[in-house]
Amino acid sequence: MNDTRDLDALEHAAIGILREAYATLRPLAMLWSMGKDSTALLWLARKAFFGEVPFPLVQLDTELELDEVYAFRESLARAWDLDLRVELCPPEHEMDPTLPPATRAAARKTEGLKRYLARESPQGIIVGIRRDEQATRAKERIFSPRSPGGTWDVRAQPPELWGYYATDVAHGAHVRVHPLLHWTEIDIWRYTQRENIPYVDLYLARDGMRYRSLGEKNITVPIRSDAASIDAIIAELHATRDPERAGRVMDAESEDSFERLRTAGYM
Repeated sequence: MNDTRDLDALEHAAIGILREAYATLRPLAMLWSMGKDSTALLWLARKAFFGEVPFPLVQLDTELELDEVYAFRESLARAWDLDLRVELCPPEHEMDPTLPPATRAAARKTEGLKRYLARESPQGIIVGIRRDEQATRAKERIFSPRSPGGTWDVRAQPPELWGYYATDVAHGAHVRVHPLLHWTEIDIWRYTQRENIPYVDLYLARDGMRYRSLGEKNITVPIRSDAASIDAIIAELHATRDPERAGRVMDAESEDSFERLRTAGYM
C-alpha cells in the first residue's frame, strides 16, 4: 500500500468514527489541546461535516500553556469560527498529594474535565490520543466507556468487532471517542503536510531544540533536534528510538504515574 492510499484509509476511517459519534452520542464535545494530533483531528471533523464543526471544542486550561500555543488557539478559533469553550482547571494544591509533583500538575486537566462533565453531562467526548504514544493508551478502544465519575476500567472494555462500537451510555456516564487511535506520529505529520494543516511552530527546531510534544510550560521541555521542517521531522522520527513523550516531565516519575492518571480520567 503506498503512502497516499494509507493516509486515505486512515482519513476515511476517522471520518466514519466522527460521524458515528455524532449520530449516536448527544450532547457531544471534542477536546482540543492545540497540539498536532488534536488539530489534525479538528481538521478531520471539519471534513466530516463539510467545513463546520457541529459540536463545541473544549480546551482544558491550566493557564500554563506556552505563549505560542495560546496565540495559535486565538488565531485558529477566529479563522475557523470555532465554538471554543475554555474550561479553567482547578489549582494544583487541590490535587492528590500522593502523586509525584509533575504528575500532580498534569492531574489538573483531569479535574477540569470532571468539572465540565458534571456541568454539561455530554454523552460523548472526542479525544485525539493515539495508541503508539504511551503504553497505557495502547490498551484503549475507539469507543471507550467511562463511569459517571469519568474513570476508566481497562479490564471492562467492550470488544470492537466488524466495525461495531458500543455507544450505550449509563446515566451520568459518557463514552470517550478516539478517531486517531490507530494513527502513528509519522502518520500525523504526513497528513498535516499533505493537507497543509496549521500547527504550532514550536514543533520546528530553533537553535538545536524543538518540542516533540506540547504540554504546559512547567512540565514540558524541548528535545535536541535540528528538524526545522516537516520533512526533517519525519526523517528524524524514522531514525529515532526515543519516545514521543520524552519531553514530558511526568513520564520520568514513578512507573505507574501515567496509569494512575489515565484510570482517574486523564486524556
